[in-house]
Amino acid sequence: MNRYFMELAYNGEGYHGWQIQPNAITVQEVLENCLSLILKEKIGIIGCGRTDTGVHSSAYTAHFDTLKKPNELTNLTYRLNNFLPSDIAVYKIYKVPNKLHARFSATARTYQYQVITHKNPFFAKTAYKIKPDINFDKMNLAAKKLIEFSDFTSFSKLHTNTKTNNCKIYSAGWEQSLQNPFLSIFTVKADRFLRNMVRAMVGTLIEVGNNKKSIQNFTDIIHSKNRSKAGKSVPGYALFLKKIDYPDFPYKNIPKI
Repeated sequence: MNRYFMELAYNGEGYHGWQIQPNAITVQEVLENCLSLILKEKIGIIGCGRTDTGVHSSAYTAHFDTLKKPNELTNLTYRLNNFLPSDIAVYKIYKVPNKLHARFSATARTYQYQVITHKNPFFAKTAYKIKPDINFDKMNLAAKKLIEFSDFTSFSKLHTNTKTNNCKIYSAGWEQSLQNPFLSIFTVKADRFLRNMVRAMVGTLIEVGNNKKSIQNFTDIIHSKNRSKAGKSVPGYALFLKKIDYPDFPYKNIPKI
C-alpha cells in the first residue's frame, strides 16, 4: 500500500464542514467520490482535522492510501481538478512514507478570522461585520493572554468526545490588513484546536473590544472552564484554516503527481 499526501483549498460556503456526515454534503465526501471514480477503486481520505459548516481552508492537507504506484498516477492533480467543483482545488499530490499521517503527524495548525468595520460587498461572505469604534489594542492585549493557558474548555463546544481540552497556543493576535484599512485579521497558531474554539475566542475578544468585558474578565473566563461565561461564537464564514505544519521529511523533494 502506498500513501499520498494531498494539498488543497476549499471555499466552505456550500459544505457542512470537512468530515463526512449523514444527510449533508461535505468536502471529504466530494473528494472521496471524485478520487474513487478516477482511480477505479474505493478511496478513503483522512484530513488534517475537521472544519465546521461554512469554514474555509486555503491550505488543507489530507492523505489517502492506494496500491497504485506514482507512475500509475500520472497527471492525477490535473485529472482530479477537472472532476471537482469550482469551490475545491487540489494543488499538489505526492508520495510520502506510510508513517506520515495527515492528522496525527501535524505539529501545528494556524487559523485566521476576518472582521471588517465598514460594509463592503466583496467581503460580505468572508468577513464578519463589527462596530467601527471597537478597541483592537485592548483585544490584542487579551489575545496575548491565551499563550499563558493550556485548558480551553471555556471555548469548546459542549458535549464533544475529546479526551482532553488542553491545547498549546504558540501565538495569537490581531493585525490590520495592508490591503484594506477596515479589515482586521485574528491569527492563532496552536498544536491542536477544539471544536468551535477559534470562533468562541473571537466572539469573546470582540466583547473585550466593545468594552463589555475587561481583560481580567477574559482571563477569568478561561480559568472558569465554563463555556456559558464566554462570548457567543462568531459565524463560520469568516474563518480560514491557513497552514498545517509537519516535521521536515525528505519527501519534500519528491516530484509531485
